[in-house]
This record gives sequence, structure tokens and C-alpha cells, in this order.
Amino acid sequence: MNIFALLGRAVLSLLAAIGRLAIFTGGALAAMVSPPVYGRLFLQQVMRIGYFSLPVVGLTAFFTGGVLALQIYLGGNRYGAESIVPQIVVLGITRELGPVIAGLMVAGRVAAAIAAEIGTMKVTEQIDALTTLATNPVKYLVVPRILAAVVTMPVLTAVGDSIGVFGGYVVATENLGFTSSTYLKNTVDFATNSDISSGLIKAAVFGFIIALMGCYNGFHSRGGAQGVGAATTTAVVSSCILILAADFVLTALLFHS
Repeated sequence: MNIFALLGRAVLSLLAAIGRLAIFTGGALAAMVSPPVYGRLFLQQVMRIGYFSLPVVGLTAFFTGGVLALQIYLGGNRYGAESIVPQIVVLGITRELGPVIAGLMVAGRVAAAIAAEIGTMKVTEQIDALTTLATNPVKYLVVPRILAAVVTMPVLTAVGDSIGVFGGYVVATENLGFTSSTYLKNTVDFATNSDISSGLIKAAVFGFIIALMGCYNGFHSRGGAQGVGAATTTAVVSSCILILAADFVLTALLFHS
């Protein structure tokens, strides 16, 4: 019976956590469509989430594209299909690797920062001070971060896609014997608008997940510095897991045919 009791407590805890997250998400969505609008805070978060994440996303995308081109060439060489490298690189980058890699990199950088910042405000009672000053903390702290993440993630992904395809181009032309004009022509001819738009849609969803999990774990942190550290870790881990799960669901929905 102890086993069933433990299992029941685990299930109830999971359902309670899902309920808290759903309530928090609903409150954030409701706050998005109600005044006031904190434009200055939104622009600040665009810089923090988007602009300052460009270096890590760009470097990761470049090396990912290069490795992808090399692996596809080595695998295709067994069956005489080396010529498909440009097509598979652009398809893999725009559909999957671009948004997923950008999402994971931004999750590691941004979700942790958001959770630590809001968690520190929580344990030092600064959020309570906002409520005392008749300021909605969700509207003031959560909404600008979520909107900024949703807006900037597609831009980061578009830049990352370009750099990733360029990384594959550099490896293919410098090390694998491809000619520049042929590689570029195959890349442009094979890429479609649906491939690019599907990746940008995924990126916007990933941005929402990253900001939401960072804010949620920050708001529910407690116990001083140790609680803030735990909230930061949970924000990053949960963001990464949800990004991969959302990627599977979105792929099934966007390419169901």
C-alpha cells in the first residue's frame, strides 16, 4: 500500500504543478491584452533576450551547419549520394536544427537569467512591493519578457538559419570539393517557403515557452538563495524538455501530410 500511496502523491503533485502552470499562463495571456503597455520594458527585454543572444546562436548555428554537411557527405558517400549535401543541410537547418538549437541556446541563457532575476525579487519581497504600489507584477515583469521572447526568437532563428547554411557552405566548398555556384543553386532551388516559415513558427512557440518557464519558476521560488538556484535550474531543464516536446508536436501538425 505504501507504493500506491507514493504513486498517488506523485500524481497529485504533478497535477497540482500543471494546474499552477495553467493558471499562471492564463494570467499572463490575460495581462497581455489589458492596459497599460510598458513599451520601455519591452524594448529592454528585446535587447537582453534577442540582441545579446546573437553571438551564441550564431556560433552554434555555424558549427552545426558545418558538422551537418560533413556527416551527410560521409554518410552519402557510402551510396554515391554525396550531391544531396546542400539540399539536406538547408532542409535540416530551416525545419529542425535552426529553431531547436536556437531555442536550447536561448533557454540556457535567458530562462536562467529570468528565473534568477524574478526569483531574487520574490525572495526579497520586491514583487510584494510592486503589488503594494498598485502595479500588477505579472503585467510589469512577465508580459514584456514573453512578448520580447516571442518577437525575437524568430529573428534569431532566421539569422541562425542563414549562418548555419553558410557553415555548411564553407565546409562543403573548402573541404568536400563542391563548387560554390552549384552548392548555392541547389540550396536556393530546394528550400521552400513552407520550410522556412515552419521553423519560424516553431521559434515563436519556443520563445513563449522559454520566457514562460523562466517567469513561472522565478515567481514560485522560495527559500532564499538556495531556492533561487533551484528555480534557475528547473527553469532551464523544463524549458529544454518542453522545447523538444513542442518540436515533436509542431512537426506532426505542420507536416502531417
